[in-house]
Amino acid sequence: MTLPEKPNWHTSSYTSQDTCVEVADNDPDAVMVRDTKERSREAVYVSPAAWAAFVQHAKQL
Repeated sequence: MTLPEKPNWHTSSYTSQDTCVEVADNDPDAVMVRDTKERSREAVYVSPAAWAAFVQHAKQL
């Protein structure tokens, strides 16, 4: 998997900047997710399709 030079990290507009997860979705092959309180730890990588399914499910809750 080729990673982008610099991930475009962002958080949800519904949460504060330090109590959530950040998502970088500027790579066509993977979505990266990390904890805002532990940014130095490794990110979790998921496929764009899996991330889209997760977001769709979360919107229904």
